[in-house]
Amino acid sequence: MPIRTALWKVNAKPERLVEAVLLNEKLLEDMIVAQSQLLSEAWMLIGRQERTGMGGIIDLLAIAPDGSLVLVELKRDRTLRDVVAQALDYASWVEGLQPEDISAIYRRFKSGQSLSDDFRSRFGQPLDEDTLNQSHQIVIVAAQLDDSSERIVAYLNKRDIAINVLCFQVFSHGADQLLSRAWLLDPVHTQVNVAPPSNGPAEPWNGEFYVSFGASDERSWSEAMQYGFICGGGGVWYSRTLLALKPDDRVWVNVPGTGYVGVGRVTGCAQQATDFKVIGPDGEVPALDALKLGSYHREFSDDPERCEWFVPVQWEKTVLIERAVQEIGFFGNQNTVCKPTTPKWRSTVERLKERFGLLA
Repeated sequence: MPIRTALWKVNAKPERLVEAVLLNEKLLEDMIVAQSQLLSEAWMLIGRQERTGMGGIIDLLAIAPDGSLVLVELKRDRTLRDVVAQALDYASWVEGLQPEDISAIYRRFKSGQSLSDDFRSRFGQPLDEDTLNQSHQIVIVAAQLDDSSERIVAYLNKRDIAINVLCFQVFSHGADQLLSRAWLLDPVHTQVNVAPPSNGPAEPWNGEFYVSFGASDERSWSEAMQYGFICGGGGVWYSRTLLALKPDDRVWVNVPGTGYVGVGRVTGCAQQATDFKVIGPDGEVPALDALKLGSYHREFSDDPERCEWFVPVQWEKTVLIERAVQEIGFFGNQNTVCKPTTPKWRSTVERLKERFGLLA
């Protein structure tokens, strides 16, 4: 079903805003460069109008906190089918970019600035060269979407090609114009479905979820063990994948840079910090009242996009961080939640079952 948005002026007699046309699509590109949140708060733009060396020019290139790249193509006056075909061609070029290539692209985009320095400033963590460009996704920016194009995008996603469409519409409001946006697919799905690099084999997902738990001053693993939860926050990229978890899903928890510390079953859906409760000595209490060893982004407690989100878990096995299980070849990823399809994930789970003393 094509994506369309209607806007109404709030009044005793609601007044529908008239849809308008953005006369110059370069203006939309300029707006995205000036305010990248039009695309996503989770991405940082690193390139614009970059030549592929194969006769093509990429509209925009962005990077996510895990080092994955985002290829952004504006539909302009082309059919969506043509844009998708061209974006797939460009993606084959993006896939081969090495760290030094990506750094050079950023220097051209930001007049000699350092990608590593600006990445750390933007995301609060170092850029890991080993995970840089291990995966990528395609985003098509369009004003409208027809049924056949929607089927094409859905088909590609079912075959682990991470592609999405972001639809923008323009509305007149007096002398001003307003801009609305809507995703064809929930971005959480393209983020959770982590595919292996193209130079490695893929296999069906084994049904076991990977979870990254960023133990720090912001959150405490000892409290997660005690009260039974996993969590993430500080931005939608860190929290929205928690929404993919449903009751009875099994999660394997890794503290990045340290090792695996637990496995358990999800017992409820994700909740914002202000709504989440834990069981204390005197019964059920608000989590933010009981948790003392981490900040859990309390400063953003009223902001659903930046606050901490929690998922309740019944633990099957946990260990202290000091006894975390880590071996050469174990799977790792910076997404808070993902569904890996690489053989490395299957072998990691089987080995963890042995190390944790689990039969299945």
